[in-house]
Amino acid sequence: MMPVGLPPNTHPLIEAWPLLWEERLQQRPLSAIDLVVIHCTELPDLATAREYGERVLYASGTGNSGHYYIDRDGRVLQFIAPERSTHHTRGYNERSIGIELINTGRYPDWLDSRQQTMREPYSEAQINALIALLRSLHTQIPSLRGIAGHEDLDREQMPASDNPAVLVYRKRDPGPLFPWQAVLDRSGISRYSPPE
Repeated sequence: MMPVGLPPNTHPLIEAWPLLWEERLQQRPLSAIDLVVIHCTELPDLATAREYGERVLYASGTGNSGHYYIDRDGRVLQFIAPERSTHHTRGYNERSIGIELINTGRYPDWLDSRQQTMREPYSEAQINALIALLRSLHTQIPSLRGIAGHEDLDREQMPASDNPAVLVYRKRDPGPLFPWQAVLDRSGISRYSPPE
């Protein structure tokens, strides 16, 4: 468990918990990585996030997963090594690292137009662990220059599950409660703006 007052220059203790299909993912040099994408799981807990990560969804025998998962108590787990490109953000997978924060988001009514408000705040321990991880990655990967939210990069809208005439965003994470300024100030990585 990470202490709540973790200073921003402390390297996180990362627990390796590789997904069974990790070896099937394409390898890449760390120099190919220039972006971190912040996600929230929009699931109730780490166990459910793990269950979703273990699902095989593609002919390659792989599924969707971030590289790192940070639980509410600041625990950092590595599901996928950064040297492998995984499915976490369409169009950005080959150049990015995905970091998932355990958070309920809109769960379980992701696309219900009446349930689009994200109400769970991120814990201090979780944000401190994220900042420590970002600083560690920035040191390890000099080409890493940008950070974005999933919602910045995936702007697709879909028919709402309760009313197909209403469109809702497919992805809203990490959402309005994510403390962007604190993370940017303490991580040393700049906010990435996708091209229009």
